[in-house]
Amino acid sequence: MEQQSKALIRLEGVTKVFYTDEVETHALANVHLEVREGEYLAIAGPSGGGKTTLLSILGLLDSPTGGEYQLNGHSVARLTAAQRAHIRNREIGFVFQAFNLIGDLSVQENVELPLTYRKMPAAERKQRVLEALERVGMAHRVNHYPAQLSGGQQQRVAVARAIAGKPSVLLADEPTGNLDSVNGESVMALLRELHQEGATVCMVTHDPRYAEHAERTVHLFDGQIVRDERAGAAAAERHASAAL
Repeated sequence: MEQQSKALIRLEGVTKVFYTDEVETHALANVHLEVREGEYLAIAGPSGGGKTTLLSILGLLDSPTGGEYQLNGHSVARLTAAQRAHIRNREIGFVFQAFNLIGDLSVQENVELPLTYRKMPAAERKQRVLEALERVGMAHRVNHYPAQLSGGQQQRVAVARAIAGKPSVLLADEPTGNLDSVNGESVMALLRELHQEGATVCMVTHDPRYAEHAERTVHLFDGQIVRDERAGAAAAERHASAAL
């Protein structure tokens, strides 16, 4: 029997409440979620449903109001800010909708920057950067600056920056949101290839076409998971609906 991969992410009863001007906004409510090593998960749902809040908690950019979050079997609740930053730098790769590249740094420098915080030797940093850029097809643009690149190329550089550190999980927040359909499909194909090579991917998207690239999709509505389905089940449901 094939051995099941271990749980990389486990959320138990996670809630998130924002307080502003005596108003409570419940962004997440009693979320239970498990993501296993090597899984490709899409987090889907309408705008304001809690997708980005959930991803921020998974990436240790925010903390839940209640519930338990375990990453790699360890609770993150009592981590200090420095410890959270340390884990983000080594365990989590981020791909944002807006690319978040630094305009006055070259492609190589943008990809290398997170590695400098690890006090990694320069030779190893250079090797990691070149390997990551080759992986996303951007090694030929190593000395260019973000303004000299198309949107799709900038997002590929952002993916290279995320994977250069060899993280445990890749978190992508609407990675195609600022791209046209051709570049969007290209970036999605790249994420799919990374997953096929063993990467664990959690991607937020509001577009059902892109959610189909994942092997599993959880649907958020009003801060709650209302459906959790495998790719095969989702396709069967669509085919059945089309036949009616």
